[in-house]
Amino acid sequence: MRVLPSFSTHTLSEYDVTAPGPWAQALAQPAFRGRAALVVLLLVAVVGVALPPYFVYVQQRPGQLLADPLLALLPCRQVAVPIFVLMYGACVAGLGWLGRHPALLLRGLWAYLLLAVLRMATIWALPLLPPADLIAMPDPFLALVYHTEASEAMTKDLFFSGHTSTVVLLALAVRGRWWRTGLAVAAVLVGLLVLVQRVHYSYDVLAAPFFAWLAYWAAGFITRAVAAPGGW
Repeated sequence: MRVLPSFSTHTLSEYDVTAPGPWAQALAQPAFRGRAALVVLLLVAVVGVALPPYFVYVQQRPGQLLADPLLALLPCRQVAVPIFVLMYGACVAGLGWLGRHPALLLRGLWAYLLLAVLRMATIWALPLLPPADLIAMPDPFLALVYHTEASEAMTKDLFFSGHTSTVVLLALAVRGRWWRTGLAVAAVLVGLLVLVQRVHYSYDVLAAPFFAWLAYWAAGFITRAVAAPGGW
């Protein structure tokens, strides 16, 4: 006797391929559109317009050389390539993940804006000279942002570490144990390597996670009206 195949009791609507994706749902919210437009405008104003002349000023002003016993324990080596691979690799991976989660991406962008403002404030408040055995680390990407020669390296943007805090911020923004663990490990390695390169004091690196957390926490209040499903 031939047995007829059984059919699922699920309705067709449960498999509706025309259901709007996460970006369509996010962009349908006026709160999301408004906050997204505002953060993009502010990022252009701060990162694209205000930062280049600000860092030119920072690079020209006098500063103080700090004693750093912890830094003295580490070797001094040229490790720019591993730093850039880890830093920009983490950025590509983290932003790739966040691109599929609009609400979390929005909070991350606001956090990055606040982090940039915090860093401008702390650099202004603490004029420092780089460690005496600094190995310059020109960054071709940042040279485009700051409108400088690719061979020129920023050396006085010290407290706190931008490289370290950016990767920490990505680790806070993503979800999932493996993603967060991977980005946290990358942040630790970046922090260690910028010390080996002597482009930062240990104080700059140790303070970076706190400022990254502070920026991400504050961004949560700005974007709470468009919180991700299930909360942040």
